[in-house]
Amino acid sequence: MITLNQASKVFTTEAGGFKALKETDLHIKKGEFAAIMGPSGSGKSTLLQLIGGLDLPTTGSITVDGAPLHRMSEQERTLFRRTRVGFVFQNYQLLPMMTVAENIALPLAANRASKGEIRDRVRQLLRDVNLEGKEHHYPAQLSGGQQQRVAIARALAMKPKLILADEPTGNLDQLSGANVLSLLTRLNEEHGITIVMVTHDQLAAGAAKRVITIQDGAIVGDRKQGGEVHDVADRLA
Repeated sequence: MITLNQASKVFTTEAGGFKALKETDLHIKKGEFAAIMGPSGSGKSTLLQLIGGLDLPTTGSITVDGAPLHRMSEQERTLFRRTRVGFVFQNYQLLPMMTVAENIALPLAANRASKGEIRDRVRQLLRDVNLEGKEHHYPAQLSGGQQQRVAIARALAMKPKLILADEPTGNLDQLSGANVLSLLTRLNEEHGITIVMVTHDQLAAGAAKRVITIQDGAIVGDRKQGGEVHDVADRLA
C-alpha cells in the first residue's frame, strides 16, 4: 500500500537547509493500522504529509496504492488526495457555516456526485459514525468528539482505501478520544481500511497494530503490537 525508498525532505530556511526527514525506507501493507510516534519536531507530520501527497520528497520515491507520488504533478496529486485518501486532523477542519450533512458531503460534491448519491451516502455515513439525527446541526452545536466523528465521516465519503490521521485525539478528553479510536479500529478491522496515525499519545498509539517511532527525522523504532485500546471506551463509560 505505502512504500518509501530513500525518501527525504529538506526545507529551506534563512539559516540554510533543514532536513526534516532523512533518507527513509518504509513499507506499510494494505489493511495495517500503524501509529507514527515521536516528539514535537521529529518529522512525523512531515512523513504523513509526504504519504498523503501534500508535499513532494526532496529525494527518493514514494508510492501509495500504486501511485508514484514523487513523479506526479500537483494536479495529479490533488486528484489522488481527493479520491483515494481520507484525511483527519486534530482541529477537525469543519466549515462552521455548514451543517454536519453539508460538511460530510463536501468531497462528494467536489467530485460531482448526484444529489441522490450524496443524500444516500451521507445518511449511511451518519449511521456508521453514530451521529444519526445530527445532520442539521452546525459544528458549534457538537462536542469535540462528535465533531471529530463528522470529520471521519467526511474522510470516508469517497470510500478511500487509506486514512491519514494527524493527532486525531489531540483536542479530546479521554472518553471522547477513546470513542474516536474505537471507530478507527472498527474501520480498520471491519472494512480493511489502511490507517496511518500520527500521535504523541501512548494511549492513542495503543489502538494501532504497529508503532513506528521517529526521532530527528529518522525512524528509530518499528514494532508490532496487539492493539490494546479496542475497548477503552467501554471501560471508561
